Amino acid sequence: MGYKETQKGKRIMNKYNNKKHNGYDSKRESRRADELKLLEKAGEITSLQEQVPYELIPSQYRIVNGKRRCIERAMKYIADFQYVDKDGNTIVEDSKGYRTEVYRIKKKLMLYFHDIQIKEV
Repeated sequence: MGYKETQKGKRIMNKYNNKKHNGYDSKRESRRADELKLLEKAGEITSLQEQVPYELIPSQYRIVNGKRRCIERAMKYIADFQYVDKDGNTIVEDSKGYRTEVYRIKKKLMLYFHDIQIKEV
C-alpha cells in the first residue's frame, strides 16, 4: 500500500495506493483538473468548482436525557469537479480509478435524491 504525508510529517497509509499530486488525491484527478482549467480558459465550460459537497442523508437526531443529540452524522458525497458545459448543463465529475461499494451506493443516492448522474473520468 502507498503512503501519504500528514501536515505534521507523519506517513500514513493510503488504501488505494494513490499518492497526492499537486494538492490532489491522485495523478488522475490532478490531470483532469488541469484539463478542466484549460477548457474553462478556452470558454468551453464555465463555473468550474472543485470538491463540491452534496448531502445524501441528513444527520439523525434524538432527544436523549432531555437534550437533542446527533445519533448519526449526515452522509455526504464530495464531487471532484462540477461545471457548466456549453449547452448549459451542470456536470458533476469524479476521477475514478477504483469504484468502491460505498462509491457505488453514493452514486445511486445522487441520482435518486438530486437527479444527478455522476460522470466518471
